[in-house]
Amino acid sequence: MAKRKPEDAWMPKGVYLHKVRGKDTSYIMKNGKRTVTLCAASSTRAEVWTAYEAAVEQSLAKYTFKRMADEYQASATFKELAPRTQRDRERELTMFSKVFGEMEPDTIKPHHIRRYMDIRGNTSRTQANHELSACSVVFGWGYERGHCKDNPAKGVKKFKSKSRDRYITDREFSALLECCELRLRLACEISYLCAARQADVLTLKWSQVLDEGIFIQQGKTGKKQIKAWSPRLHELMNEAKALREGVASIFVINKTGGGKLTADGLRSSWRRAMDKLAVEHPDIERTFTFHDIKAKGISDFDGTIHDKQQFSGHKTVGQVNVYDRRTEVVPTIGSVKK
Repeated sequence: MAKRKPEDAWMPKGVYLHKVRGKDTSYIMKNGKRTVTLCAASSTRAEVWTAYEAAVEQSLAKYTFKRMADEYQASATFKELAPRTQRDRERELTMFSKVFGEMEPDTIKPHHIRRYMDIRGNTSRTQANHELSACSVVFGWGYERGHCKDNPAKGVKKFKSKSRDRYITDREFSALLECCELRLRLACEISYLCAARQADVLTLKWSQVLDEGIFIQQGKTGKKQIKAWSPRLHELMNEAKALREGVASIFVINKTGGGKLTADGLRSSWRRAMDKLAVEHPDIERTFTFHDIKAKGISDFDGTIHDKQQFSGHKTVGQVNVYDRRTEVVPTIGSVKK
């Protein structure tokens, strides 16, 4: 922060003399990203202080959407959410507050939010939908506590979104594993065998490796499960032990020198694997992501939809259907003998 000039030391914190084309025009107060005009440049010091105190009092008295969102994020309701959900919602509310943060909740109308959605949708319809959900939660929370008269986001329609349906075939997965470095290959196979998210694989600790299997608490839903041992899962854990040689690390998949392999580190390894895949298997479409590996695991799991739900840890069958992407083989006329 620039040091004030000696002649400006009398001014309140955040107050400055505004100039236009080199001419003094007014005293202003900077409050975060907002700039408030206090009084004319010809005002006395006493008048500047009086205007400043009135502006501060008004800002404290004004109940804005951002203030309501901040109170929501400090509430027990928010703290009960999974850490991943908290981070996502904080990011979504930050984006929404860039436009509506300084508005009073009751001045925000459905057509304002619709306009926001239409503009935001030009960049990302998916994120626009998430931000609509986040602001709706805040309005709902505020309505129950008397901070707003209604929820203007409730009647605003989301953009239609197509569920991802990319299924990684066995041949594609085998080729991918051939092109992976050890740490990435371990992460891919654990994700597949356990239907585990990337974050849950990267945070997997040796203390979670139990006699019964591997204990995983899903970071997104909080669901706790022990993934029972299979011969291949045992082999993977034995391979992972090689990463501990000469390194004291509590993580199953550590980075060189110890510590947890980060998402950025895995992302870099994934790019190298994709580049190698392009050279060694040019016929394979590299249109799948690490997250699609979990979907492959759920799709390949033998059993009913309810068996798959138990395996994946999803709360609803609908969520399982999003991940069950194997194309169903159905009979045709004459294919089944009577």
